[in-house]
Amino acid sequence: MRRELRTPRADWPAQMEAIGFHYHSVGGTYWDESRCYVFSAQEVDQLEAATAELHEMALNAAQQVVASKRYQEFAIPNEWTARIEREWQAFLDGGATGFSLFGRMDLSYDGTGPPKLLEYNGDTPTACLEASVAQWQWLQALNQDQRGRQTPADQFNSIHEKLIATWRDLRTRSAAAEGASLHFSAVEGSAEDWGNVDYLRDTATQAGWNTIAVPIEQIGVQTRANGRLLFVDAEDAPIERLFKLYPWEWLVHEEFGPALLASPMPVLEPAWKMLVSNKALLAVLWELYPEHPNLLPAFYEPAPLGTRYVRKPKLAREGANVAIIDGIERIESDGPYGREGFVYQALAPLPRFGEDYVVIGSWIIGGTPAGIGLREDTSPITRNSSRFVPHYFV
Repeated sequence: MRRELRTPRADWPAQMEAIGFHYHSVGGTYWDESRCYVFSAQEVDQLEAATAELHEMALNAAQQVVASKRYQEFAIPNEWTARIEREWQAFLDGGATGFSLFGRMDLSYDGTGPPKLLEYNGDTPTACLEASVAQWQWLQALNQDQRGRQTPADQFNSIHEKLIATWRDLRTRSAAAEGASLHFSAVEGSAEDWGNVDYLRDTATQAGWNTIAVPIEQIGVQTRANGRLLFVDAEDAPIERLFKLYPWEWLVHEEFGPALLASPMPVLEPAWKMLVSNKALLAVLWELYPEHPNLLPAFYEPAPLGTRYVRKPKLAREGANVAIIDGIERIESDGPYGREGFVYQALAPLPRFGEDYVVIGSWIIGGTPAGIGLREDTSPITRNSSRFVPHYFV
């Protein structure tokens, strides 16, 4: 694994906008092709194998939490546990109501040791468009200018194909006809979220779904004469099935949140993803798999870790309210999280190349590893403003 500095394509903004990647320069620099990361085939194999194993371990941890009803550790409201258990069982049975589309694991890896799990973004992972289409387009341009290479570069990236296949699998499990409706939702004003949602809509359309966009703020609830609750969009069209790029821990507090408890409407990701998107999962994993080479020690208290650890709010996103404690040194990000409690994880400094720290996001699509995307930052805390950098392997 190494970092390679490159000259960006002269027309890269136009190329990115042509694929719907309109937020490529949010915050100044987001997409950054002035550098890339290069892996060997053996390193890619190691990342793929670790991702597959960690995913299975995360599912086993979820089963342990459900079986022993450890929901309080995850700050999950009591009234939602029945839905979690119902949809978890549906997932185990292969049913559509427990169906999971995707997830992304953040890994610390420099090519010299085993990848280490930092967290699992199992509910609302973003950077999907970047990891799938954007860096694949960049790779095609790279291969047109091989600069002396005898064989084309490759990329750990089957995200697009696996998304389409997984949407098709959902149609099969749902017994949904060609053109059945699937609503997609996110916060109305978030260009980044809608960039991801529009891309996911496109892959679902290619799989035979009729896709409809509805901002989360415009979802309504109607009560029919028979007492049945019906979710509707801004045009009062029934929402038969909802994909939401919106965290469950926010959704349950929405005005229509309580209606979800009484509604049979399937939601993607399902409610059981509240377990694998929560940092409490890290402590449960370490409890179940102590000394596993792909895990870092994690606990609900810092004492077992001494003076070097990372404090993470159980529900934090995009690096918010994370604190890195390294002896007397402390780096901390701000944000609105922490009241739900913290998890303390052993400090594993991110690999550093030049002045930048890098984290690898490894994608799970339809239950299998599908590719990686890399984020860089001058801070060791990866945030939503951290730059996305492409990769290839040889």
